[in-house]
Amino acid sequence: MALSRKPPRGAAAWSRRASRRVEPPQDPAAWPCSMAVAAPFGVGRYTRTAVFEIIPAVDIQKGRAVRLFEGDPERETVYFDDPVAAAVHWTGLGAGQLHLVDLDAALGRGDNGDTVRAIAARVQAVTELGGGIRSLANALRWLEVVDRVILGTAAQSEPGLVRELLERVGPERVIVSIDARGGRVAVRGWAETTETDAADLAREMAALGLRHLIYTDVSRDGTLQGVDAEPVRLMRDAFPHTLVAGGGVASDDDLVLYESLGLDGAIVGRALYEGRITYPRTA
Repeated sequence: MALSRKPPRGAAAWSRRASRRVEPPQDPAAWPCSMAVAAPFGVGRYTRTAVFEIIPAVDIQKGRAVRLFEGDPERETVYFDDPVAAAVHWTGLGAGQLHLVDLDAALGRGDNGDTVRAIAARVQAVTELGGGIRSLANALRWLEVVDRVILGTAAQSEPGLVRELLERVGPERVIVSIDARGGRVAVRGWAETTETDAADLAREMAALGLRHLIYTDVSRDGTLQGVDAEPVRLMRDAFPHTLVAGGGVASDDDLVLYESLGLDGAIVGRALYEGRITYPRTA
């Protein structure tokens, strides 16, 4: 049964540090949903898929659906007390894909495995999971639960793992997430910034046979500052296959910018949860 467009319990968000309450839009019609938007083939020198997809992010920390400001775990905004409710909400509004991140696993301070399994069992959407997946055994174990796994830190520190996983399960079930701050790759839940150039790593991943890449601008993630086009453009030049980005999306204008740069989709969190993205969009 499809969900109504009524915000579920727990949708109001709380910011601990600022002690402020973030209310969802009062008009149910204003609540956003995830939609695939028609886009032309061949943007620039890249062959795009037929649609630009908006993918809701469900980031899980201490059992709740949150968004972090610039990746700082101490600066969280809680949008749903139950992440399963968040996942059901977005799929009920049309999301065909969900981006799940276990923040506690990424930071090495426990995990939210039971919650992830509950989401995967409940929704019909394609699920991708990132956060703390740094071994072949762990990746294969999660691929029994979700549709795709996301490698972040492991891609930078152990590229052989990416190659082996691609050989074992094929390129459609493996995603690498390149999270960057100032053009340098950030790892271990974004707590550390390396000297690795983000675009160089993207080229290396393409050479290994990777076909799905996520790029996140850590310095803008969760800030609603808008998208910085230049690093996205550099990533697009470096990786000629399916590329999705996130970090700083604040309005439909940012999604239009992503489309104009030839991206295949956007992972959106705070802007969706706070109703800043309007639907339906026009191509």
